[in-house]
Amino acid sequence: MKKLLIFGGIIVALFSALAWITSYTQKQKAEGNPFGKEELHPATIDLLDDPNYQNIILPDELKEALNNKETITVYFYSSTCEFCKKTTPIVAPLSKEMGIDLKQFNLLEFEEGWDEYHIEATPTIVHFKNGKEVARIEGYYEEDVFRKWFEQIK
Repeated sequence: MKKLLIFGGIIVALFSALAWITSYTQKQKAEGNPFGKEELHPATIDLLDDPNYQNIILPDELKEALNNKETITVYFYSSTCEFCKKTTPIVAPLSKEMGIDLKQFNLLEFEEGWDEYHIEATPTIVHFKNGKEVARIEGYYEEDVFRKWFEQIK
């Protein structure tokens, strides 16, 4: 019985150490991130160095832009969304090519965006003109569909 307790204690200690190391590693990876948060979802951490996810907009920045009646195009995505992972490599370079500053709003990190901007699914791209929504496209499509949509909002 004594051996069982010692063995059990060792197992618990190992799992605790592993959990601490994992948490510490994630905090280090998240340090200095563009989201301004101490902790990020692991899927978001995986995207930090991806060149297609570098035009991040924070909730306060988006609110300010809309309050200032700016014209802005925002790509609402989730780091865990499989359709977003297929869409981003299409829309990020395409928007650059077409001269559209496509801001990226991470709904996994800032969940209030779902209700605030009436997002029903990801990916969703919304074009705001003078601070008001004027166009929206939801879901995954081939490049030609996004190209036509971007041409319409230019």
